[in-house]
Amino acid sequence: MNKAEILGRLERVIASRKGGDGDKSYVAKLFKKGRKKIAQKVGEEGVELALAGVLDDKAEAITESADLLFHMMILWSDMGISPEEIFAELARREGLSGIDEKNSRG
Repeated sequence: MNKAEILGRLERVIASRKGGDGDKSYVAKLFKKGRKKIAQKVGEEGVELALAGVLDDKAEAITESADLLFHMMILWSDMGISPEEIFAELARREGLSGIDEKNSRG
């Protein structure tokens, strides 16, 4: 399983659903509802993942992690953010102390 290929395919599917029929595509329906709804879904999935962690439910954590990543990628697409920009930010932070990185944001 190639992680980059999976994310690339998902990115292309999400992009192809923009402007699509909301009756035939969940992604198209989210895009039509707007960024506020997309962001709300990201928040919901994040909370569900956190709860799965608290409950030590590995299977649920896996499912909710996939849901969170999926909805994050829809939000990124709506905002014109590519996964490469996220990866570049992660690479920039590599080797930095988490405390130092957070303090550098002001």
